[in-house]
Amino acid sequence: MALRLPLTLTPQRVAAWAAVAMAVALVIWLLAPVLAPFVVAAIFAYALQPLVRKLQIQFGPRMPKVVSVVLVELLALLSLLGVALLLVPILARELPLIQQQLPGLIDRLQNTLNPWLTQMGLNLSLDMGSLKVQIVKYLSANREDLLDSALSSLKLGGSVAMAMIGNAILIPVALFYLLSDWDRLVALVVELIPPAVRPRFDAFMQECDEVLGQYLRGQLLVMLALALYYAIALALFGLELALPIGVFTGLAVFVPYLGFGLGFALALLAGLLQFVSVKALVMVGVVFGMGQLIESFFLTPRLVGERIGLHPLAVIFALLAFGQLLGFVGVLIALPASAVLLVALRRLRGGYLQSDLYKPTNQDVATQGTDSA
Repeated sequence: MALRLPLTLTPQRVAAWAAVAMAVALVIWLLAPVLAPFVVAAIFAYALQPLVRKLQIQFGPRMPKVVSVVLVELLALLSLLGVALLLVPILARELPLIQQQLPGLIDRLQNTLNPWLTQMGLNLSLDMGSLKVQIVKYLSANREDLLDSALSSLKLGGSVAMAMIGNAILIPVALFYLLSDWDRLVALVVELIPPAVRPRFDAFMQECDEVLGQYLRGQLLVMLALALYYAIALALFGLELALPIGVFTGLAVFVPYLGFGLGFALALLAGLLQFVSVKALVMVGVVFGMGQLIESFFLTPRLVGERIGLHPLAVIFALLAFGQLLGFVGVLIALPASAVLLVALRRLRGGYLQSDLYKPTNQDVATQGTDSA
């Protein structure tokens, strides 16, 4: 459906709407650090609201809305907690292995690099003995020293720790109120739209809702498929932590590039500590290389669909641009905002192709006929 501007659009109205847009953008930019927990809660509320609505339709008056909201929020929080707990067996397994095998890895690195440097004509000898002693001493430290170090770190980063704790409390609270009052809040926003443009606004928001809904559903299927793939592929190579690392990597790809990079680092570290050979590099290269190919050329086109239409370069640019402008909040809203912008650009393009700026006028046709004659 092409976007057609109203005939009563005057320069004064354009200036007023531009001023409103600039004021909103300025407020968002200034309050970006404060808005982070509310943006996270709003994203979860948008994704979880259909489930609340389905429970209301299924059970009707037998289940008060507060109960359905609490059940849906608990399900979401338990799911996120389960993903986070996948890191526990990984860390519990890797930290002792680092203490046991890191000295041997340092010796092998030294024995490999020194002959290579000699062949290159560099008269350098890497003596990593002192480094190994310091690392072993640090890893073998008693619990009191580790506790003192942790307490010192908490004192230095107290504001960061308090902010994280505050967000962990504020996000569920904000999510509860957003889920409870979602329909009323949407109605309040719609009331601010001028009646003259309300039909076009409703059509635009409906298309955005369809695109975002398809994106979320498709991305969930991609996450589940990748979690299964990484867990099985790493297990075939004999990695002992294949299940937690594979499932965590697949579910963490919801955060573009960051989730993949974290899973890649965990798998590489686990492989080096377990195999202590080049097999770890081969395993990570094959599994994660194939995973990227499967995701990019099969899963995302098939499951997310061509309707989103975001090119990988557009995804990278959106993440960098929104992150630069709004920080962590920008990273959170980069892909949803890009999908909405894509819908707006499609409609603007349709309006431009139907406008007099694009279509030839009668005078242009007459001139072209005269020139051809």
